[in-house]
Amino acid sequence: MYCICIQDELYKDVKELGYVPVGLGSKNFSSGWLRDNQGENISEKNPYYSEYSFHYWLWKNKIDHIEDGTWIGFCTYRRFWLNNKKTITKVNKKNFLSNVPEEWNNYDTILGQQQFINKMKLSKLVKHSLRSLLNYPSAIFEKNRNIKFHFNSFHGFGILDKSIDLLHDEDREDFRKFTEQNTSFNYGNMFICKSKKIIKNYYNSVFPWLERCEKILGFKPRDYSTRIYGYLVERYSSYWFNKYAKPLMWPIIFFDINLKR
Repeated sequence: MYCICIQDELYKDVKELGYVPVGLGSKNFSSGWLRDNQGENISEKNPYYSEYSFHYWLWKNKIDHIEDGTWIGFCTYRRFWLNNKKTITKVNKKNFLSNVPEEWNNYDTILGQQQFINKMKLSKLVKHSLRSLLNYPSAIFEKNRNIKFHFNSFHGFGILDKSIDLLHDEDREDFRKFTEQNTSFNYGNMFICKSKKIIKNYYNSVFPWLERCEKILGFKPRDYSTRIYGYLVERYSSYWFNKYAKPLMWPIIFFDINLKR
């Protein structure tokens, strides 16, 4: 389990969980951290790619050296997989995933629970979604607020469609339909997978696509959307793993170990 962090002082906390500490970006980290700026990397793009600057590093430098059939997973210092599906009212570190549950035996991929994006307050809807509402007035009703509407409202109007246009043929229209027909995607931008082939196929799909998107989106500060490539991946990974793998949904909890040590 790779635990992706941006603060050096979290090293001990991550090691105590039995996870691999991963340090992102240009900050200084002490020895022991796995970094996204070694070997072949895109660490300089981290402010825009978020966790996926590390996924790129793994794709280019590590994935071929991992034994197939090994469960490979990702979490962050604020989002963790739980040990089981039981409802927990007060979470602590003992609840974090430490072993592979038997329920996973018949699946090759684990995804986070569904995150619904259609239940926005009216005030927030008017503030962020006026242009989207003018183009799609039926979205005034919750059931019509799909992934595309939400992305247009909060991450840049038209960006999602322009990016989808750059996908390869076998996924372009299927992903477009996914964004137009769904009101949720898998939470956390995280996954766990035991098939090296599936992970490599996923990386071989997502990173060339994002590189093409760079030509139209570039690298510049955006209101609410500096991590624009991370937001694109968050939607695309939900689509891709549900199409090409056999996923099981599993709970992810928000727990900031930086604040709750």
